Amino acid sequence: MFAGMKEPPFLVGQLLLAMPGMGDPRFERAAIAMCVHDADGAFGLIVNHVFVGLTVRSLMEQIGVDPGATPEAVPVYAGGPVEPQRGFVLHTPDFTDATGTLVVGPDAALTTSRDILDVLARGQGPRTAVFSLGYAGWGPGQLDSEMARNDWLTAPARADL
Repeated sequence: MFAGMKEPPFLVGQLLLAMPGMGDPRFERAAIAMCVHDADGAFGLIVNHVFVGLTVRSLMEQIGVDPGATPEAVPVYAGGPVEPQRGFVLHTPDFTDATGTLVVGPDAALTTSRDILDVLARGQGPRTAVFSLGYAGWGPGQLDSEMARNDWLTAPARADL
């Protein structure tokens, strides 16, 4: 663990901001909402890289979910380079379901269950949600090393961001 890292849950609930010149084009100007960070590794979702031309409504139609009340213009984000075919919904913690939902801080929860799409299509579910395909992941100690090299800056994740 690098100097200055706080005790568990480390960076959970924080934003990880890519520093200029980090050298990995997949993370250029990335803002990553950190969902897991512990001795086993780290997991987060890039929340500022949009899939151009892909909306939640069109994604629902492609995977056979009736989009119902889903608005037309809700974007899908490129959550990261790992498993880009896998979907994640980062949302306000006013919605949790017994399976597939992890609370990641006072302002956020993460759901991986497809059931959340049906709930949202009915106009129910969390007040605010961000839809992502793929994620950013690090093995044990990997993110800590990148932090020590100053590849990343952290900032508090706030609901208004």
